[in-house]
Amino acid sequence: MQVTMTVNGTEYTREIEGRMLLVHFLRDVLGLTGTHWGCDTSNCGVCVVWLDGEPVKSCTVLAAMAGGHEVRTVEGLANGAELDPIQEGFRQCHGLQCGFCTPGMLMTCRALLDRNPDPTEGEIREAISGQICRCTGYSSIIRSVRWAAVHEANAAKEEEVAQA
Repeated sequence: MQVTMTVNGTEYTREIEGRMLLVHFLRDVLGLTGTHWGCDTSNCGVCVVWLDGEPVKSCTVLAAMAGGHEVRTVEGLANGAELDPIQEGFRQCHGLQCGFCTPGMLMTCRALLDRNPDPTEGEIREAISGQICRCTGYSSIIRSVRWAAVHEANAAKEEEVAQA
């Protein structure tokens, strides 16, 4: 079957098997290997991408179901060479160790900040409750999200002052 979807702003049309999962379409067909495939049971969250702006576990979505929709992967976070604030937060606060869960964490945390620009520690913990990280103990991830929230707020204030 043929499927067409927009991934990170680019439209793709490909011939696929009807049972292909979105995670495999992204990785194997489009070569976007930033989206990881982990537990095979939809429990770990490493495969999180956005489907029409909402985080989804791409191992639970058929590629055919994403046809006609907008998909955003971790490769779509940065603006050229400029990291997204959540990526910079993970870099600054050591929010990753082995890096396996990081793409899913980044996508989930970016969605959280888009909905709630100043989340509490509890809200961050709730947002990432569907993600498994076996390395960090989550404290550095929470610091990373808070770093990004503070820096985005400061950047917004600076922009307001510049426009005034």
